Amino acid sequence: MTIDGLRSPTFEVTMLLADAAQVADRKLYILGGGVSLVGPAPTPMALAILIRVPWDRANEVHDWKVELLDEDFSPVMANDRPVLVGGTFEAGRPPGLQPGTPLDVPLAINFGPVALPPGRRYTWRFSIDDTSEEGWRVSFSVREAS
Repeated sequence: MTIDGLRSPTFEVTMLLADAAQVADRKLYILGGGVSLVGPAPTPMALAILIRVPWDRANEVHDWKVELLDEDFSPVMANDRPVLVGGTFEAGRPPGLQPGTPLDVPLAINFGPVALPPGRRYTWRFSIDDTSEEGWRVSFSVREAS
């Protein structure tokens, strides 16, 4: 879509791996954020995600998905199923908001202890409406067992 001959803004996504996260009053609360090394024992983890929805994409329902990939970007399997979570979101325009202002949608996804083979690297990849961008990822490594 274009606006006055210019390409419409796209979604912006910021992701942070943490020990725990929650959303309250449309704000993210993060405990132990910025994790990049876990384990080797199975460890709970959380994804704190902030989606900035462009003004012209408000009041639309969007599908989202986050999936766990290995270092070859293949899906990580658990019980013969890929590790992924998904849902929908819709950002409404509140009255009085300045036209053109992006709308924030915070997400917090908490996982119980995740057993992953040590000495490997993994990536959580986020997508909206089956589209993902380079920056919509957060990677981490699992320590070697000692």
